[in-house]
Amino acid sequence: MLNTKRSLFALSMIIILLSSTAFSQRKPKAKKPALKAQDIIFAVLNDGKTIEPIGIIDKGELIPAANTDNAPAASFGKEFYRGNSRYKIVFGGASNGTVTVKSSDPNSDCASYMATVASQMTKGKLGGNVMALATNATVLPPAKFMRRMPTAQERKSAESLVRAEFAKNNVTAKQLFSQNLTAIDVDHDGVAELVGSYYVKPDAKSRALLFFIAEKGDGEEYSVVQTSFSALKKDDIMNGELSSVDGGVYNELLLDSLEYDGDDVNEIFTYTLSFEGAGFKTYSKREGKWVVAFENSNYHCAF
Repeated sequence: MLNTKRSLFALSMIIILLSSTAFSQRKPKAKKPALKAQDIIFAVLNDGKTIEPIGIIDKGELIPAANTDNAPAASFGKEFYRGNSRYKIVFGGASNGTVTVKSSDPNSDCASYMATVASQMTKGKLGGNVMALATNATVLPPAKFMRRMPTAQERKSAESLVRAEFAKNNVTAKQLFSQNLTAIDVDHDGVAELVGSYYVKPDAKSRALLFFIAEKGDGEEYSVVQTSFSALKKDDIMNGELSSVDGGVYNELLLDSLEYDGDDVNEIFTYTLSFEGAGFKTYSKREGKWVVAFENSNYHCAF
């Protein structure tokens, strides 16, 4: 009798083990984890009416926020564009109002990662090439604000530097055209850095573009510390119209500055509009030199 009970118990255990093994083999694969709330930085564009993601802050660095496998448009929208979601506007390197998400469409052919917003500024006004950033990350208080038009002397200094930079690239700047020139204070020492975008017309069928950052040295004179130069022929332009370049397409333009890597010096963010998307760069001061710390683009749709 005892042996019979032991046999039945052993048989029961075998059945249980076999059932467990079969169940584990049928167990579905683990799902990819959902997008988690993270500190994100947006560009505030179109006169403060839209926002577009630049990057997500990850351990003091930026990583792409959009058009990636781990952030499809629908998941991205659910996480960051829920109705009435609010983000701090960064203008002048500090907290300067809010943007409130009104709508987004992850199925849009050209704007699946963008959202329409309502912007409310504390200081300044957005419009044209005067743009800003928005974020849910920690931002400097309004007292640290610094963004203004350059003085007459600052503009004169900037234009002298710009002409010299064009000359270095074998371009004679007979007449300078400014997309914008802005005085900001990225290291909070009360002394303005100058950030600007200029272009010239070497002839009727070409344009030369220059973005630059300049800072004041011990001698109270400004010097260029970072530049981005490009030369375009009419045939290089997707629609063949130089007027598009004059209107801002392909020009690298200031968004604003924001500190995200823990060194107390704001990074400078820029935006370049193209016919099929938007390009973003972040400049960071590392070991005393300005370098490109992040570069990414968001595809919109075919021209």
